[in-house]
Amino acid sequence: MTAPSDDLCDRTALELADLIRTRKTSAREVMAAHLARIRTVNPTINAIVAKLDDDACLALADGADRQAAHGAMTRPLHGLPIAFKDLQPAVGFPYTRGSLIYKDFKPTEDSVLVERLRRAGALAIGKTNTPEFGMGSHSYNRVYGVTRNPYDPSKTAGGSSGGAGAALASGMLPIADGSDMGGSLRNPGNFNNVVGFRPSIGLVPSAPNPLPLYGFSTNGPLARTVADVAMLMSVMAGPDPRDPGSLPCDPASFLGRLESDVRGKRIAWCPDLGGLPLDPRVRAVLASQRKTFEAMGCIVEDAVPDLRDADSVFLTMRAFRSGLAYGPLLAEHRALMKPEAIAETEAGLAVTSAAIGKAMIQHGQLLERMRQFEEKYDFICCAVNQLPPFDAALDWPKTIDGVAMDHYVAWMKSAYWITATYRPAISVPAGFTPEGLPVGLQIVGRFHGDFPLLQMAWRFEQATGVGKKRPSLG
Repeated sequence: MTAPSDDLCDRTALELADLIRTRKTSAREVMAAHLARIRTVNPTINAIVAKLDDDACLALADGADRQAAHGAMTRPLHGLPIAFKDLQPAVGFPYTRGSLIYKDFKPTEDSVLVERLRRAGALAIGKTNTPEFGMGSHSYNRVYGVTRNPYDPSKTAGGSSGGAGAALASGMLPIADGSDMGGSLRNPGNFNNVVGFRPSIGLVPSAPNPLPLYGFSTNGPLARTVADVAMLMSVMAGPDPRDPGSLPCDPASFLGRLESDVRGKRIAWCPDLGGLPLDPRVRAVLASQRKTFEAMGCIVEDAVPDLRDADSVFLTMRAFRSGLAYGPLLAEHRALMKPEAIAETEAGLAVTSAAIGKAMIQHGQLLERMRQFEEKYDFICCAVNQLPPFDAALDWPKTIDGVAMDHYVAWMKSAYWITATYRPAISVPAGFTPEGLPVGLQIVGRFHGDFPLLQMAWRFEQATGVGKKRPSLG
């Protein structure tokens, strides 16, 4: 018997793939259910942009069903609808990057990530919204507008993969891709009560990429469960000659057993990473989950890695990248760029070689201190975001717990300090504020310890069940 359409929208990606594979439902039925949810929800949430018309989406699903009828049913994402983040070039869709400069740009080639997701059987129906050039963690721009939080549409869905996170939380999509420099997979995971995974640099190749060895940015998955994230990693991961920084790995390793014995694993518990301002509501949710790890048999200790210079390292290298990437646009298109993009680009153009050299040396020292810290601890647990989802009318939050934020990403330090460590990190649903806003926990793994991190995140997810609470869409 075919599952009801609402039920299909709330199934995991693994469940949907199995239903299609076993002919208990069809790709068309899955597509139709998600299109109905999009018609109901997207006018308010504004997560999916540049969407194909419904007939074109259903035609894609019919094609997938015809392939299935001829035995072509081995692809892991066969028949699942997806919308690619609008920082990925995808043939057939605009590639605006959230910028008026590129509002009419149409790419002629897919990115490697898009190519892999299509090859795995995903059916592309549109793009997901992102802030201009992916800058900041609030998904608004002058091309498509503001993406809102499904749990409270007056609040932000985060970013820069905010459209992806909101689409997942509201059941408009079963799977999503994203990217993360300063928290752009983790922050929307946190704000939307879904899972956002920042993999180790190089596991998921990035091309085209003008700075392939830059090292701070990565593509990765978002989903409603850790198991779905692991399945997506089996599609996304693996080397590609177009990305010289991609790592050799076996993507099938992410299909291993997530259930594992975590007794005796040592957890460094540091919600505020040693003194960052933290909203009391976030602090309370995280404090309540410490006992979850203790009940799982983990050894939980108050301990903070030495992250000195993480701030200057990240901000210097980020500005350097922005100056290179957007400097050529500034003279001609300044009026079309948001103030934060202008300031970031100008800061990058002003960075000296001495400052870059100093940041690189400090980064090496930071990585060595992390290596030493990992000799004692298997995982670090801390905040993803330092505050709950904020008002969508804001450009960025100006204070946290009474402390002023001095620039537009200052409120994201709990995420971008972890970026600077080059460690894999994941946001897993952890609870809700008294107002009903989602709060996630950031779990940080050891260097290249991606699958053990997913195993720990899976155990936490199973122990809490927080991620099962979906927003009311009535």
